[in-house]
Amino acid sequence: MDSKAMAAFVANEIPLFMNRSPPHMSRPSVCIKLILGLLWFIIHLAISLFSLWSHLIYSIECYLISFGLIPKYRKFQLDRLKYLAVVVDSREAKNVAKIDQLLCWLTNIGVKYVCLYDIDGVLRKSFAPTMNGSRDESSGNYLDVGANMKALTCCHKEMAIEYISGSDGKEGIAKAASLLCSTYVKGNRDTCGNDEIVFTEADMSSALKAIGCGGPEPDLLLVYGPARCHLGFPAWRLRYTEIMHMGPLNSMKYGAIVKAFYKFSKKYQNFGK
Repeated sequence: MDSKAMAAFVANEIPLFMNRSPPHMSRPSVCIKLILGLLWFIIHLAISLFSLWSHLIYSIECYLISFGLIPKYRKFQLDRLKYLAVVVDSREAKNVAKIDQLLCWLTNIGVKYVCLYDIDGVLRKSFAPTMNGSRDESSGNYLDVGANMKALTCCHKEMAIEYISGSDGKEGIAKAASLLCSTYVKGNRDTCGNDEIVFTEADMSSALKAIGCGGPEPDLLLVYGPARCHLGFPAWRLRYTEIMHMGPLNSMKYGAIVKAFYKFSKKYQNFGK
């Protein structure tokens, strides 16, 4: 095809091409996009307003509870709360003033035994060496606690406190398994002559206590942090534990703690019945 024929062909095709509307500029597709965008904006706005309203109602309720203006929260039973665990995000655990305020609130409410946990051991380093209260070994015996609680428990006024960290989790279970295996190799295999290893739950509990990673199962676990999870708290101590997320430590409220205890006192538990 020579240049003249090519020029004629292009001249004939250009008007046809110019008269076609681009597919992405069609009116139906533009309307659909506008409608979907408007629906997304309305849904997002509704969810944001509902979240803001819920947070406002929650804050007002906690404020009223703190001043004792709601009768049902003035008195509640703590008989079922024999052992409380508090999980704190390690970044927020460095706020010593907030932790001390939390412990004072728990003491005023009447909590007797508390386990403080953060995965990096910030609480253990900050609080355990500075507490000069008398050691309360009778409380450890009452709760059937391992050796580590006797070493780390001090009395914060009238409250016994245990400090644990992430090293009591995966490392603790690994040490307990190693102890069980070594005990089996030294004793059971020679006496029984059976190559099959059978460990019971009681054996694992005894091994955890022996290495200092044993402890009671908390009745209630309060989580202070951005995530709604236990942040690595030893799983074998959470089989029948009620877990409540309390939000960031910096925004903790006395009324929120009282409300959590009240809800726990109203929970129905069929374990042990």
